[in-house]
Amino acid sequence: MSQEFDDSLWAQRTLAGDPQAFGELVLRYERDVFNLTYRMLNDRGEAEDAAQEAFLRAYANLDRYDQSRPFKTWLLSIASNHCIDRLRRRRLIWLSLEETLPPHPALTSDTPGPEEAALTNERNLLVQGLLDELSPEYRLAVVLRYWYDLSYAEIAEMLDTTESAIKSRLFRARQALADQLESQSLPSFDAAMEGS
Repeated sequence: MSQEFDDSLWAQRTLAGDPQAFGELVLRYERDVFNLTYRMLNDRGEAEDAAQEAFLRAYANLDRYDQSRPFKTWLLSIASNHCIDRLRRRRLIWLSLEETLPPHPALTSDTPGPEEAALTNERNLLVQGLLDELSPEYRLAVVLRYWYDLSYAEIAEMLDTTESAIKSRLFRARQALADQLESQSLPSFDAAMEGS
């Protein structure tokens, strides 16, 4: 049984009144939703609140979920839209870089030594600092593409836009990041992303 089919069954059971069914979807996707909200908001407490709100909104609007599409995509779309709303309300106040980033999935396979961990943390702070300076729309496109490895089509579907618009956002985001790196005399964005 595919995960998408399984998600669809849990959604149907929730709509039919099973109080435990939505809990299964929360358990399955809570880490993905939190990682997205944390990357977008860069504050653990606010990210937890945003993730919880995303699940509440998904539950309240479950009857609108198109079961022919992946539940994860629909859920991440709700979370990303909520984060963008929060960032707009915040009026893009510069964020603190005191907290370290959760590691990129590619870095979790082996336990790094102290020196490698320090370099990874430094790289993560650099990448998060660069992301914080992007507009919410550009930041979201970068996070979905590079951390979640979503295709242009999947991102376009989530954000209700075209693939060419997503490619354009990513191009402009990479250009802005490269300009930031150049002005700071730092390694290229691609090099920074490879280590994140």
